[in-house]
Amino acid sequence: MLEALSMRHQYFVDHECCLSDHDIEEFYDEEFTDSQIDTIFRKAMRGMRLSTLEIHQYKHCFLRKMAEMDYATGWTQQFHCGAIHDKSNLISRSVGRKYGFDSIGVFNTAKAMGHFMDYLSSENKLTRTILYSINPSSNDMIAAMLGNFQDGSCQGKIQFGLGWWLNNQYDAILRHLNAISVDGNFSHFIGFMTDCHSLLSFSRHEFFRRILCNVVGNFVERGLLPYNEPLLARLVEDISYNNVKRYISPT
Repeated sequence: MLEALSMRHQYFVDHECCLSDHDIEEFYDEEFTDSQIDTIFRKAMRGMRLSTLEIHQYKHCFLRKMAEMDYATGWTQQFHCGAIHDKSNLISRSVGRKYGFDSIGVFNTAKAMGHFMDYLSSENKLTRTILYSINPSSNDMIAAMLGNFQDGSCQGKIQFGLGWWLNNQYDAILRHLNAISVDGNFSHFIGFMTDCHSLLSFSRHEFFRRILCNVVGNFVERGLLPYNEPLLARLVEDISYNNVKRYISPT
């Protein structure tokens, strides 16, 4: 299994990819050995039932190995967490799985997330990382978590990605920006990103920029930022474009 993962990752490296994306319910920190993972994989391939512990061990191993490969190749890695998928069996049976009939999940993932990031950091295998959550109640936890693993190798190495799916609304974006401004590094934030391939989805970038400008203007009115138009324009431009360009392609 691990050899197959390595070969698949090398394929994308050869084709000049630079970013990975992982859709997970939560982080896991159950310990494992390579022999245990091999046994779990063989059981699954034979159609045998796996225990909850075995499933968590496998998912933990998979994420760790992928993260190590991302570091080795200089990729940026993204983790989208907190969603529970396909809650309507009626819809899934009629139109197929993963068509957006999903919900906010409530997971106690802070400790496992910290352990996962700490292992990679301690082994010097932590690449640039973006953490997203569909659950706005995780905002402050994630924004505060970022500071534990910034190492000075690049500006804003660990990022709190803008709220996605159910968090793309006006109030949710405001809460997200507020969490970053309080606990994160606002000026190095990489702004709005989307993997949607619909042409109409690009209007969401303009929607985000308008909200961002309102937030920055509010900071000025409250005396939290100086009224310096060149500085403010550069801040908005960096968050909207420059930061993410430098972040994903640092060379």
